[in-house]
Amino acid sequence: MTPGLVFSVIAGYFVLLLFIARITSRKATTQVFFTANRQSPWFVVAFGMLGASLSGITFISVPGEVGNSQFQYFQVVLGYLPGYLIVGAVLLPLYYRLNLITIYTFLEKRFGFWSHKTGSFFFLLSRTVGAAFRLFLVAGVLQMAIFNAWGIPFWVTVMITIVLIWIYTFKGGIKTIVWTDTLQTFFMLASVVISIIIIMKALNIGFVELPGVIAKSEYSRMFEWDWKAPGNFYKQFFAGTFIVIVMTGLDQDMMQKNLTCRNIKEAQKNMFWFSIILVVANLMFLSLGALLYMFAAEKGIALPERTDDLFPFLALNHFTTLAGVMFILGIVAAAYSSADSALTSLTTSFCVDFLDFEHKEETKRKKIKVRVHIAFSVLIFFVIILFNLINDESVITSLFKAAGYTYGPLLGMFAFGMLTRRDVKDKWVPWIAVLSPVLSYIVNINSEAWFSGYKFGFEILILNGAITFLGLLAVSHKKIPQSS
Repeated sequence: MTPGLVFSVIAGYFVLLLFIARITSRKATTQVFFTANRQSPWFVVAFGMLGASLSGITFISVPGEVGNSQFQYFQVVLGYLPGYLIVGAVLLPLYYRLNLITIYTFLEKRFGFWSHKTGSFFFLLSRTVGAAFRLFLVAGVLQMAIFNAWGIPFWVTVMITIVLIWIYTFKGGIKTIVWTDTLQTFFMLASVVISIIIIMKALNIGFVELPGVIAKSEYSRMFEWDWKAPGNFYKQFFAGTFIVIVMTGLDQDMMQKNLTCRNIKEAQKNMFWFSIILVVANLMFLSLGALLYMFAAEKGIALPERTDDLFPFLALNHFTTLAGVMFILGIVAAAYSSADSALTSLTTSFCVDFLDFEHKEETKRKKIKVRVHIAFSVLIFFVIILFNLINDESVITSLFKAAGYTYGPLLGMFAFGMLTRRDVKDKWVPWIAVLSPVLSYIVNINSEAWFSGYKFGFEILILNGAITFLGLLAVSHKKIPQSS
């Protein structure tokens, strides 16, 4: 594909996003920006959340990872189902009952000022690094596909990418995101389906035969029962459950979409249907991964060194022009559906959790919202540039994983707040929240020596949350009943 063709496709795509933004942002107030007036249809939210949940990392990494761990990732996906059940049955009713704009307000109501700020801070840190990492990946793809050929530097590519997101989200906020995410999810899934169909035709595989062909391949192994292995079924399954609880149920980005539904019943309906769709979508990505490796073997194509490069390499160099175009649309849609909602949720969380936004008049709200929205756009820009300057994949990946550790304190704080009736010494909460991921990391890097060869996988999140819970218990006391 020529850079001109790729640019034309992406330009047309963004024109469509801007058109949707214009329609959804008419007469938008700050309340619309944050909550969409709680009028979003549940089925639109459910479909759109799929793109934000999968992201560009899943779009590229899951198919490639099949070459290393076959279908074992599906063990984590199976664990998602009880996780979404807990989010829908326990957390959503709590958030709707308290009529929250940001979910971290619960921590203030339950524990106090410092707990509230700590929870929100850890979210802001995690989402800023996460959004920057995802946009860093897609900016790299765009740089290779278009801008290198035109002599445009990487920082300009990043700036254009973020400016486009800012333009179509700054006014309509979450109301716009709900609808643009729906469009972006469609393009992402269409890209996967078209790629699967093209490979099936190239390998002379029919739809009826497809499940059997994949099952008989060397890539279909799904379950690992060795208790020491990081991919052990029970580790992966329970880790998947807790990943959903913290990265959906305790994440402002994901929950802000759910809180735009008309009522709790529609929000729960959205959550339950979304969980089913997500399982099917992940199975599609894994199947695509198996087919990519089978296609490369059949055609005698040398595999790239990095598994993350497999899908882009084949789509852009060995598939049809249509497949290449759909891949570009798919990766852009996957990255942007995650990044645009992250930018909106970062703005929402900072305005409400740190700037006492709800007690200001509307004209001041609008000015503050725009400034904060711009500030986070600039912050994400500089974090991406920092990633590029580091230019070390292992360091960047480590930074992204480190941000994942910050969800453990959120898990511990919310669990303690919901499962006990004890109060805590609020001023100690920030220290406990910082110490918990540090201790978890120390345990993680020494686990093989300390626990007879045991390797932590995703379940390190559970340990992280447990340490926070125990820390809060240590500084807690019985709740003092208020005098009437």
